[in-house]
Amino acid sequence: MFGSVLIANRGEIACRVIRTARRMGLRSIAVFSDADAGAAHVAMADAAVRIGPPAAAESYLAIDRIIEAARRTGAEAIHPGYGFLSENADFAEACAVAGLVFVGPPAEAIRAMGSKSAAKALMEQAGVPLVPGYHGADQDPAALARAAAEIGYPVLIKASAGGGGKGMRVVRAAADFAAELDRAKGEARAAFGDDRVLVEKYLTKPRHIEIQVFADTHGNVVSLHERDCSIQRRHQKIVEEAPAPLIDEAMRAAMGKTACDAARAIGYVGAGTVEFIAEDGAFHFMEMNTRLQVEHPVTEMITGIDLVEWQFRVAAGEALPLKQEGIGRRGHAVEVRLYAEDPARDFAPSTGALARLRLPAESRHLRIESGVRAGDEVSVHYDPMIAKLVTWDEDRDGALRHMAQALAACEIDGVQTNLDLLRRIVTHPDFCAAALDTGFIARHEAALLPARGAPPVAVLAAAAHRWLAT
Repeated sequence: MFGSVLIANRGEIACRVIRTARRMGLRSIAVFSDADAGAAHVAMADAAVRIGPPAAAESYLAIDRIIEAARRTGAEAIHPGYGFLSENADFAEACAVAGLVFVGPPAEAIRAMGSKSAAKALMEQAGVPLVPGYHGADQDPAALARAAAEIGYPVLIKASAGGGGKGMRVVRAAADFAAELDRAKGEARAAFGDDRVLVEKYLTKPRHIEIQVFADTHGNVVSLHERDCSIQRRHQKIVEEAPAPLIDEAMRAAMGKTACDAARAIGYVGAGTVEFIAEDGAFHFMEMNTRLQVEHPVTEMITGIDLVEWQFRVAAGEALPLKQEGIGRRGHAVEVRLYAEDPARDFAPSTGALARLRLPAESRHLRIESGVRAGDEVSVHYDPMIAKLVTWDEDRDGALRHMAQALAACEIDGVQTNLDLLRRIVTHPDFCAAALDTGFIARHEAALLPARGAPPVAVLAAAAHRWLAT
């Protein structure tokens, strides 16, 4: 086992990795931009290195600066977290050239899954079921329109190199295809520098179910069960749970086997997630994320396994600590993502100082993952996540009850948040009954996103006092 690790990330995931590194006796090294000089992950680490100005392109995405920080501090390994460079094959290769252990999959596996179109072609060859669609190289608008007509409307246009809901457009009629294609390509070009798209049949009430897989360099590949991530806004997850409710054991086993087959097909190593879309008892491959997922804590809560520890052990060349038959499952876990954003304004990020941040105390039923503290600034430069709240109990009803209590205890001032939305979701009758699909928020918009009324009198008074004092 290596003795030191640099975490090439920030926020709650950097704090999360540092905690496991500390428990395992590894020296942790943080990196930070000027905007994060006083951040929680910097304070937690054994050492910290400035890597540039606030813009991610000049700091957290600057491969040469991160490699140099590792050299200067004597780091032996680099953990990329998620986002930023976590699925960048060039970064994985740069680590190898520098003699650093990359705590992630081989560059070849990252590249194989990096293009959604290429990944789906590879999965089709491996016999993994796909959503009917066009994943070819011809990007002529007329060819794409013909493919959409053959598939049958509604269809989904999706950026081939994308993620996070960017470059995705639902098209319900042929007359709208050209305009939506232009919009999807524009978003994809701006977000990923690549405007290639694929076109798929749009399922009307699908569930988003993913399988956590793990593989080592000794030929072992296992599934650590599934997660349901159907509750989304703008194609991005905000509530996840494990195991997926109302899934029969035959389908659960089939999905687990298919996910492991997918990992074997690309020579995968480390933690990964195979994502499926499911409807009417059938499931179809969407993509594979070649990194640790934001929602990994729900898997940890039901299995008792520290996935970051497994990442470290596999990266150091060890075999997986457990075989498939040794991976148990107990109880139910739910995670919500608490964001600084304004649901009433299409979930636009909200920036500013966290004037007040009170989260409930952790317990055996509640886990908190956060990278900010009261007084910290939510910056325009990075993801506006405040915290992840994760609850566990012997059954789903108990986990939801603990989550409702935890959300009721949260107090946040200084920025707009999605706290009220989360409270409404976890107590909504359909959610409690596990009537889930990716259109849940849109379908229940009236109940979940009530029109914003006039500000409370206390808020108006405070604003007037501040204005008069200036």
